Amino acid sequence: MTIQTVACIDGSGLTQSVCDYAAWAAQRLGNQLVLLNVLDDVRTPTDVDFSGSIGVDTRQSLLLELAEIEEKRAKLARRQGLMVLDAAQRHLANQQAAPIETRQRHGDLVDSLLEIQADTRLYVIGKQGRHGPGIGQHIGHQVERVIRAVERPVWVIPQSFTPPKTIMLAFDGSATARKAVDMVAGSPLFAGMPVHVVMVGAENHDNLAELEWARTQLQHQQFVVTMALEQGDVETTLLEYADNENCDVIVMGAYGHSRIREFFVGSHTNRLLLSSHKPLLLLR
Repeated sequence: MTIQTVACIDGSGLTQSVCDYAAWAAQRLGNQLVLLNVLDDVRTPTDVDFSGSIGVDTRQSLLLELAEIEEKRAKLARRQGLMVLDAAQRHLANQQAAPIETRQRHGDLVDSLLEIQADTRLYVIGKQGRHGPGIGQHIGHQVERVIRAVERPVWVIPQSFTPPKTIMLAFDGSATARKAVDMVAGSPLFAGMPVHVVMVGAENHDNLAELEWARTQLQHQQFVVTMALEQGDVETTLLEYADNENCDVIVMGAYGHSRIREFFVGSHTNRLLLSSHKPLLLLR
């Protein structure tokens, strides 16, 4: 089995940053880097509604003409995707020691990611895709779909590449958050880096005990741990803490206590995705 880090690229403004973070992660994890371009917006002439009293001959002529146009469009999309992959590979040529594999797929992005999930350790995706209005405060519908569907960690990138040096682990004591602590502790991705474990809640025995558990798990793997128990709005408090402490990455479980996996991203997770200008790594 080939274990790989997959960079989902589409030629948007974040493509280069996604490649840089994915290459950095692949080197830290010691696995193969795959650059993936999925062509998922190819329509067919059968989508067209012919209304009115168009004659049979005219309708057939239009269908043939539309089929030719769609064929040309599909060819152009494939060429554009291959150019995106080639440009990304050349961008990384001087940074990535291991071979880089490029793949182009046709169909739905989520379906394509699920097909390769068994061989994948990490997905890296831009916060805003090619069809979004730019790098801003809205997650593309594809990102939300990916997070809901896949069972591997997803790293959502909203900015230009900055090599991570310090991470913040958002922690709430839930089973998902405890699993996230175990995953960080057992992975080489952030090994040796200072980690801030931050909980937003009341200062009571239970919360302090949960934080102490997290610190013990991480310290056993030689992490330098700073614990913080903060009060306030969860989203605002976590983002302000990450800014004030110069944390380069926010790490958290994708779902909290009241998860409904099939339909929703956890409420705090979703709000952080919308608001964060730092890379957000969602662990499963």
